[in-house]
Amino acid sequence: MADSIALELTLSPTAVDGALAVLQAVADPVRWTVLEQLSVGPSCVCNLQEHVQVPGNLLSYHLKVLRDAGLVTSSRRGRWIDYALADDARSRMAAALPGGRSVARA
Repeated sequence: MADSIALELTLSPTAVDGALAVLQAVADPVRWTVLEQLSVGPSCVCNLQEHVQVPGNLLSYHLKVLRDAGLVTSSRRGRWIDYALADDARSRMAAALPGGRSVARA
């Protein structure tokens, strides 16, 4: 029988929830592809749809998940909405991994 090991959590429950939200957001292949496209630079939905082969309503859903996780920002330009990686997206993704530093934003 295996010995039980006591684990000590070094992150607060809020920080763990924030880290899990980030990891869940990036775990989807469609959202990962969106993040790859936005890592090159800001883009409107019409440009993203050329690289992400999902219906428009599903792409909007995935962008909302990424916005809610704080990884993507949006700005309106006339009738278009441009999306970009949040300034701290890369550091928040790295911090969400075990051994990363604490994620402050949930």
